[in-house]
Amino acid sequence: MTKILIADDASFMRTVLKDILKSNGLSDDIIEAPDGVEAVRQYIQHKPDLVTMDVNMPKADGVQALKGIMKINPNAKVVMVTSVEQKHIVQDAMKSGARDYIIKPFDKGNVGLVLNKVLRSK
Repeated sequence: MTKILIADDASFMRTVLKDILKSNGLSDDIIEAPDGVEAVRQYIQHKPDLVTMDVNMPKADGVQALKGIMKINPNAKVVMVTSVEQKHIVQDAMKSGARDYIIKPFDKGNVGLVLNKVLRSK
């Protein structure tokens, strides 16, 4: 089973993503992190197959956490989670190693497509 880490400071958003992952049959093994520092810690501990990373989080933002994860594993599969007005931040994240991004509010079908594509990528 695919192991996925959801990093988002909003518990509601983590729940929504978890429901999308389960309804798309992507994972039942889901780890959560409420901030960027915890996201890196959970990545080290659990070595997930995929990470969804919110851009705006306390302690370390999503781009900082992404860079921390990429230092640990340059092949990590990280998908950024952002709102429409934060697309410029996503460009920096993509240059730093993010594989793709999804936009809030979520289109459940699009989320499933993006995450499936990233999981299947080398």
